[in-house]
Amino acid sequence: MAKYVCDVCGWEYDEATGDASLDIAPGTPFEKLPDTFLCPLCGVGKEQFSPADD
Repeated sequence: MAKYVCDVCGWEYDEATGDASLDIAPGTPFEKLPDTFLCPLCGVGKEQFSPADD
């Protein structure tokens, strides 16, 4: 499972854990998030996220 980071504010989405506060189940791939998904911290769309360097 991968992690994606917001290029604007640095908020991280971890596919393995999902995000309970956003009703995103663990194991949900970033690509499966709705097109309307916005960063919960700064409000930018999915196009402003990049794979995290682990």
